[in-house]
Amino acid sequence: MLLDDGKIYLDYNATTPIDPMVQEAMEPFYRSHFGNPSSNHSLGRYNRQAIDFAREQVASLLGTQPEEVIFTSGGSESNNMALKGIASRAAVKGQHIIVSKVEHPAILNVVQYLQHQGFRISFLPVDSQGVVQPDDLDEIITSKTILVSVMHANNEIGSIQPIDELTEIAHRAGATFHTDAAQSVGKIPVDVNDLGCDLLSVAGHKLYAPKGVGVLYKKTGIDLEPLLHGADHENGMRAGTENVAQIVGLGMAAEIASQKLESEMLRLKNLRDRLQASLKQAFPEIRINAVSTPRLPNTLSVSFAQLNALDILANLEEVMISAGAACHSGDGKGSGVLEAMHIPLNYQLGTIRISLGRFCDESIVQQASAILIQRITRLLES
Repeated sequence: MLLDDGKIYLDYNATTPIDPMVQEAMEPFYRSHFGNPSSNHSLGRYNRQAIDFAREQVASLLGTQPEEVIFTSGGSESNNMALKGIASRAAVKGQHIIVSKVEHPAILNVVQYLQHQGFRISFLPVDSQGVVQPDDLDEIITSKTILVSVMHANNEIGSIQPIDELTEIAHRAGATFHTDAAQSVGKIPVDVNDLGCDLLSVAGHKLYAPKGVGVLYKKTGIDLEPLLHGADHENGMRAGTENVAQIVGLGMAAEIASQKLESEMLRLKNLRDRLQASLKQAFPEIRINAVSTPRLPNTLSVSFAQLNALDILANLEEVMISAGAACHSGDGKGSGVLEAMHIPLNYQLGTIRISLGRFCDESIVQQASAILIQRITRLLES
């Protein structure tokens, strides 16, 4: 994406711009359609219908029924609702929870909280490509396991987990299965029936909807304690007057994603692969992370052994990407994801993440590639 100031935005895994069609759909609900959707007058009924339609749009994208879609404030709330909700209701069965080592902090910090509440947490390892092996889950799951949570696609390296196989193992043990699909929804097919999951989290701002809205898919029959208590909104699962404009925006974003999914997957994969080939040709010694496993078509994680990612970013004012190792200033720590993959620390600290999106085209990627190669070459020679 070329910004108004001429800079190139290649950080779509961090957040996406709002699609113009999404913004257009939202605007009337900030101006004239301001009614409370719980009101019985015409303005309230209109907004209730708008929410119902958005729920249908999201349900269609996820391959589920509208009544299984709960609107939230975003991925973090959805994850908290899923994990804490199961922990509260299922604790009588057991207090064992399993998550992978490569989860987002929106999962890892929740299970840390639950650990302080007396729950026992086990962490699944990953292989060199960042992928959980089903046999590892089979080995540690027990009849006392109440919940397994493994992300669908990794935000740093793009690796896609075998969720369908993991859910089968969890269900055989009588455990509920949750997946954080913030990075996958809208980028690759995400059908809850194919995945087999019981709970699934969506973050609106990862698929061209605004920040501050998300979804928790909750399979019928799954018993959750609500995170917020109050009036009977969202089928009793989330108290608080609905944010109609943002819900409408997420619904439109889901519909657009459904229409564009197959073509965008192919287009972005081709752009990503050309960029990857250019960097590999210029710097043969680099490490391409998760290159030997299915990964998100838009995501490229590259590690340099002799450079620090923060130095690379400091020399890339025209191109906006991420330090894939989530470096901390001055403390020499690398990424928990890359550490779990047993990548050497120098490569961890030299990892950048480039993530493409809807408003990238070939000319933008070529321009970014030339700048990256020029600036990194200069750093290597200095």
